[in-house]
Amino acid sequence: MTTKTKIMKAAEELFAHGGFHHTTMRAITSKAGVNLSAVNYHFGSKEALLTAIFDMHWTPINEERVQRLSRVAKKSQEEPQPPTIEEAMRSFIEPTFALFQSGASGGYFRIIVGRALSEPDQTVREIFLHRVMPVIEMLKDLLCQAMPRTSRAEVSWKLRFALGAMSQTLTGHNQPPLFYLGEEKVSSGVVDLLIGFIVKGMQE
Repeated sequence: MTTKTKIMKAAEELFAHGGFHHTTMRAITSKAGVNLSAVNYHFGSKEALLTAIFDMHWTPINEERVQRLSRVAKKSQEEPQPPTIEEAMRSFIEPTFALFQSGASGGYFRIIVGRALSEPDQTVREIFLHRVMPVIEMLKDLLCQAMPRTSRAEVSWKLRFALGAMSQTLTGHNQPPLFYLGEEKVSSGVVDLLIGFIVKGMQE
């Protein structure tokens, strides 16, 4: 394992458990078994290190999302008929859960994403939003086509509700007992339930 990889893996775990601002560079270097100069050489700052972790996970997710959303858009043009809500939402949701079902690293990143969505930490949130918003706008365009009688403002609200349900499913194991129902593993069946729930809500 390279020094850069060691640093990223150590930081990812510590950011997940302690949060970005409460994790010190000393803690990262100690866990990675490297000195501070190695972190500065490869990343330059703690924020750049967090950005690298997001890019490592989020770039392949977004690439697959864009490919799938583009296929849905192309299909609707060729047929021609509007895309369905399910096609659009499935193209966005499934690539995300594929990563977070992939093991410990995906699990740590899932917690970091949960923190970005639920905690008042602007550094983490801004890095997250910068990477997700262009794809969300692409998704919103498809949903507007799928719901032609619905205003864009209403589509935006429905999408916001959908993303809330999605984030709760991703990070529910970190929630208080009132919200966590005891199902640690997010299976493909749960993803189908989520998509079905969102589609029915958007159709109202």
